[in-house]
Amino acid sequence: MNLKFETERLILRPLELSDAEAMFIMDKNPSVHKYLWQKPVQEIDEVIKVINYVNDQYNRNHIGRFATILKDSGDFIGWTGIKFVDDHVENGNTNFFDYGYRLDERFWNKGYATEATKFWVDYGLNEMKVDNLNAYTHYENSASNQVLKKVGFNFMEEYTAEDGVKWNWWQAKK
Repeated sequence: MNLKFETERLILRPLELSDAEAMFIMDKNPSVHKYLWQKPVQEIDEVIKVINYVNDQYNRNHIGRFATILKDSGDFIGWTGIKFVDDHVENGNTNFFDYGYRLDERFWNKGYATEATKFWVDYGLNEMKVDNLNAYTHYENSASNQVLKKVGFNFMEEYTAEDGVKWNWWQAKK
């Protein structure tokens, strides 16, 4: 996929296998997985599978999670972006556009999540012309819940997943 975007401080580009080492460092950190599924990766092959899966999503849906890179240093800080969820059901929904992000802990609390999220909401609603963009966050993840609220997502409901974990369902509309 040839899409590449820039914000004031970030470069957003498709994930590549060359991102595997930095993504592995991020995803093996238990703090990064605190509000996810509590399953940090153990082997780099696990992130290589994720990168290949995301590349399949690019081919199938022409969108997906993007590597998020600092312009000034070239550091991989995580991934952000929109994906089309067509491979599972979330909160009773499938075949919907989902916004999500995951950042390496070293880059938290610097405004990068908000900057990327603003870009992706605008891109999804105004460039892709999707009617609504959904997101879901762990109900206790106050930082991510605040990012979504700050950039215009509306809290829709709390729901409990099959594993008993509570999540917040968010939606942004034109």
